[in-house]
Amino acid sequence: MKTETQQTNSTKPFYKPIAKEIEVFEQAYLNKIPVLLKGPTGTGKTRFVDYMTYKLDKELITISCHEETSSTDLIGRYIIKGAETVWIDGPLTKAVKEGAVIYLDEIAEARPDVIVAIHSLTDHRKELYIDKLGETIKAHPNFMLVASFNPGYQKGFKELKPSTRQRFIALAFNYPNEKDEAEILVNETQIDASTAKKLVSIANKIRNLTELGLTETVSTRLLVDAAKLIHTGLGKRLAVRVAVVEPLTDDIEITEALSDLCDLMI
Repeated sequence: MKTETQQTNSTKPFYKPIAKEIEVFEQAYLNKIPVLLKGPTGTGKTRFVDYMTYKLDKELITISCHEETSSTDLIGRYIIKGAETVWIDGPLTKAVKEGAVIYLDEIAEARPDVIVAIHSLTDHRKELYIDKLGETIKAHPNFMLVASFNPGYQKGFKELKPSTRQRFIALAFNYPNEKDEAEILVNETQIDASTAKKLVSIANKIRNLTELGLTETVSTRLLVDAAKLIHTGLGKRLAVRVAVVEPLTDDIEITEALSDLCDLMI
């Protein structure tokens, strides 16, 4: 489990609104309603949370969930310190006590006991039960729970149960339209508009090649990486290959076919 704590600062994250997601998030925060962000990898879910916590001037604690992430990791544990056994709060407990925004990235990857642990924070109770201490903590008025998952990738046992999904309001994220995506690349990397448009065209072409059976397709994040490399002097074709094509597949034939396609378009 990877934990990141971010204090809001003077550097405003760039975020391009696509619909009414900013207004929805602000109202969810006002009404203390948990928010679920759903959509493919690299479509701006994490950046959106960064932007909203900056806008609301709140501390953000991010948990990158995986199959080993347990409720103990989030809530806390006893540790040996010298001759004593002391309790250490986990990131979720810290957020509940201090009124931070906690973001559980890829929540469906975590173990089931994590879902059980957050249930009482997602309904009218707004409290966290710490079994090892026998204590129940009421959430700070400024506490907010945000989670994300990728419904296109996570199937079967990694799917969120309806009983969990219905504890959140949900915002759907997808790839921006061509104009907005090109604008994002220009703002993020200072690349020229013409190259940004070509990168977006490449992405959309690959996204439509469903017959390749790729697990994931080209994300806006990959395009940003390619644009950064190009902007700082790497050749365009090489930048696209290493930042866009190679991360998508290990199949040599598919890699070469995509590389040839991209070379023609860039």
